[in-house]
Amino acid sequence: MENAGNYIRFDWAMKHMLRDKANFGILEGFISVLLKEEVTIVEILESESNQMCDSDKFNRVDIKAKNSKGHIIIIEVQLTRQLYYLQRILYGTSKAITEHINIGDKYDQVKKVYSISLLYCDYGQGDDYVYHGVTRFKGIHTGNDLLVNIKEKDGEIIPQLPKEVFPEYFLVRVNQYAKVPESALDEWMVYLKSGIVKDDTRTPGLQQVKEKLRLLSMTTEERRAYDVHMDNIMVQNDVLDTAREEGLAEGREKGRAEGRAEGRAEGRAEGRAEGRAEGREEGRTEAIDLVALNLIKIGMTDDVIKNATGLSDQRISQLRASKG
Repeated sequence: MENAGNYIRFDWAMKHMLRDKANFGILEGFISVLLKEEVTIVEILESESNQMCDSDKFNRVDIKAKNSKGHIIIIEVQLTRQLYYLQRILYGTSKAITEHINIGDKYDQVKKVYSISLLYCDYGQGDDYVYHGVTRFKGIHTGNDLLVNIKEKDGEIIPQLPKEVFPEYFLVRVNQYAKVPESALDEWMVYLKSGIVKDDTRTPGLQQVKEKLRLLSMTTEERRAYDVHMDNIMVQNDVLDTAREEGLAEGREKGRAEGRAEGRAEGRAEGRAEGRAEGREEGRTEAIDLVALNLIKIGMTDDVIKNATGLSDQRISQLRASKG
């Protein structure tokens, strides 16, 4: 097996090389393996979201292509987590549909869209590394799929499943892949995650990776730009990890404080849940004490305080003494 680092990262290749028709075979191979059907790319379509500058390294990199069936295929690389990512890819597919139908066209001109997200960040919870989403209409009593009859141009009536029309989504969680390769898709996952390609690979697309995406084949200028790109990713990840740890620490501290005040902290960012749990546990007694002190302050009797807080007579006496 080849060593890691021999080949150009896929996100860089998408940005700078895979738009070239001579390299369509790499994209076709990856998409075919993922969709489990042969895909031939006809052209790369222009997309407002294509980012061609390293200053945009925090944004997505994507390719929008049309295959021989007229379907639109969007491939995105996401390096950082985004709060409303699902809404964003929904917007992306919706936009692709509206961009490729003209006003006045019949609805049979609506294009099928595939959205493929390569996630190099922790996203979601689950025990798989690839998730696939389709739209299905199922009977709530029978569980059967709805078939809709449509008329083709030659007048033939054929049944069609809604999922053949609605967009499909693939979330490829690159960082979650951790197994011995057993399939063509696994070989692609190894390349996406580690840059490793088997010497004797027969996997569609990876054979072309070996031929066309070798680091040693880059010019000096290309290699310099690529090194800057990789440095940016490392710096970005370090900044995000630092921010995450600071956010966790700040969230825990705030969670403790709010827990002492109310017994149910919500923390901040990722530390919110952890801060709330820790604040609850650590601050429960103090929160009850605080309630009791407030009741003492406004002149409530011991019986009222006991009923409201569940504190013992001894603890209430201690709190009264501390106020004195």
